[in-house]
Amino acid sequence: MTSDESLPEKNASKLSDVKDAVGEAHDTTVPTPDTNLPDSMDASNDTSIPVDDIPNVESTDAADTSTTAPKTAHTVEELSQLLASATQKAENHWENLLRKHAEYDNLQKRMNRDLENARKYALEKFSTELLAVKDSMELGLDAAAKPETDLKAIQDGITLTLKMLSDAMAKFGVVEINPLDQKFNPQWHEAMAMQTLHEVEDGTVLHVHQKGYQLNDRLLRPARVVVAKGIPVEEPLENQG
Repeated sequence: MTSDESLPEKNASKLSDVKDAVGEAHDTTVPTPDTNLPDSMDASNDTSIPVDDIPNVESTDAADTSTTAPKTAHTVEELSQLLASATQKAENHWENLLRKHAEYDNLQKRMNRDLENARKYALEKFSTELLAVKDSMELGLDAAAKPETDLKAIQDGITLTLKMLSDAMAKFGVVEINPLDQKFNPQWHEAMAMQTLHEVEDGTVLHVHQKGYQLNDRLLRPARVVVAKGIPVEEPLENQG
């Protein structure tokens, strides 16, 4: 009896050991894959890229930099040339401006000097012409002081001197105004008196007290004259009725 009762206990003990072994095996199983992934994905479909196949970003940037470096250097060279050319043009323009300014200053100084000389020496040529007239007058005075000098010779000398003076004046545009027997012109004449005459037309210059002179078209001095005044003609008595 004792041997028969121990057999079931042994069997129960073995069954318990089997369950424990099954439980430990269940705990050590691989976890269930994520349900979000497709069921067909397995280790054979792994699309991960090997590390060796990933491009080196730094090396790529370096290559790009080495490729664009010559272009950048060429652009800087062109800009340097343009700057040098513009600088040269600016210097040339500045030198031209300084030269023109100096020429303008010299021209202005020369014009001022010429104007000053014109004011100071405007009568140089006219004065030179008058020297001969003065010499002739001095010779005439010396001759008149001698008792043996003929009066006719003095008169001829004065006439010649007067002609020399008139020629010198005419040479420089000084014209004599002598309106004797001419029509009175208030622009060039100055009436000193009026004289009534029957035979002379009204407004005629009868006598010249003092000759006038004009410089080209400008009046220097009017001629002072005596002007004729006409007498009104009386009508016959039979025509008055």
